[in-house]
Formats: sequence, structure tokens, C-alpha cells
Amino acid sequence: MPLTFTLDPVVTPDLRDGVLDLWTDVTNAGGAVGFVPPVGREDIRPALVRQFVSMAEERSRLLVGHDEDGDVAATAFLTFNTHPLMTHWIWLYTVMVHPRHQGKGYGRDLMAAAARAARTLDGVEAIRLTCRGGLGLERFYASCGYKEVGRIPDAIRVAPGDDRDDVVMLLPLT
Repeated sequence: MPLTFTLDPVVTPDLRDGVLDLWTDVTNAGGAVGFVPPVGREDIRPALVRQFVSMAEERSRLLVGHDEDGDVAATAFLTFNTHPLMTHWIWLYTVMVHPRHQGKGYGRDLMAAAARAARTLDGVEAIRLTCRGGLGLERFYASCGYKEVGRIPDAIRVAPGDDRDDVVMLLPLT
């Protein structure tokens, strides 16, 4: 059953808790979404609050995918550039699909929904994202049409002695 995607959903307690649970579960399953496992909901909550503040300030937008049970199954944040010379592209942050839905094509569906959403934004010509090297994420994003446009070796320190590349990917929308 495909996910149902919503751009800019109303932030209710259920949505907040769903995104918080998703972010926690993805992190604890080894997902590269800003934290290193193990984490609890309270570890993630400040980052989620910052994202909600960014949304309230109209600096970012939330894309949510709900599964057939109505549970939050996937998310991505589309974030605008504030620099006047870079407003023609946006960032895609915190791209997540719940571990129980891995292998169903929902990641590809999420990326397509993010591109569709970005195409509705005035003046936006591209999506840029970064990903942690060493996990095969570059291959996934490339399969969704993104091109690797930069790489900073050993920029992400997951743990002492475990440094990963920060890989910059770009999807032109025009």
C-alpha cells in the first residue's frame, strides 16, 4: 500500500509524537539522521522543536508520508536558503523512512514527493542534500536522480576513529 504524502501538515500532538518516534526509531536502527544510537525521544526532541520553529518562521516546510494505518512512516524537511544569492535552491534535511517500511520503495516515493513539492515553490530550481558516506546513501540518492557534486573527506565523526565523508548531492528541477 503506498504512502499518503502531505506537505505542511497541521502540527498536532499526534503528528509531533509520530515524527519524534520515527526519528528515534530511524536513529536507533542506524539511520544517518543527525544522531548516533542509542537515543531516546528526549534526545531527539530539541532538534524536532528547532525544526518546528523553522516551520513557524516559514524557513522550512515538512513533508510527511503516512502509512495505511495513518502512522507517520516517512518525513523530509524542505528548507529555504536565506542568502539572497542562493534562493534558487533548497535543502532537503532529515530524510527518513521508518525501519519497518524499508524495502517497500517508500524511500524512492518520498524523494519523488519531495521533488514534486519543491517544483511548486516559486523560483526553486534545485534540491541540495548532504549524506553520510560509507552507508550506500550516495547510490540511493543517485538512483533518485541526484548527482554527487562534492565530498568532504572525514567531515563527520560518528565515533572516535570512525570518520565519514560528507557527500553533497544535487537534483536539478528544471
